[in-house]
Amino acid sequence: MEIHQDNIPVQTRGKGTHEVTRQLEDILRDSGLLKGLLTVFCCHTSCSLVIMENADPSARRDLENWMERLVPENDPHFTHIFEGADDMPSHIKMALTRTSESIPFENGSLALGTWQVGHHKTTASG
Repeated sequence: MEIHQDNIPVQTRGKGTHEVTRQLEDILRDSGLLKGLLTVFCCHTSCSLVIMENADPSARRDLENWMERLVPENDPHFTHIFEGADDMPSHIKMALTRTSESIPFENGSLALGTWQVGHHKTTASG
């Protein structure tokens, strides 16, 4: 079994979703592997991965807005606010989603679903 490992540094400008699919495709292409399972893992306590609908950008905005309503900043019940009002909400959003994804690939290409390809919105939220 062949294995290839790499890192993707993601620079963010605050909270929100950030596309990483193109970087994953580049790593897969450079690996030379043709068939297998790509595992992606976030090494951060307030970052997660989401694979979702991407044909319409409003789906991404709706997810971000829903998460903001679900876990708002400045909740008076939060005591873990050392790094700011978004500290605990970011940890909760991460806990509600996933820190890793496994994506099959065939013929050197990610085997994403119909609405997950073309617009490439595999995202990291935090």
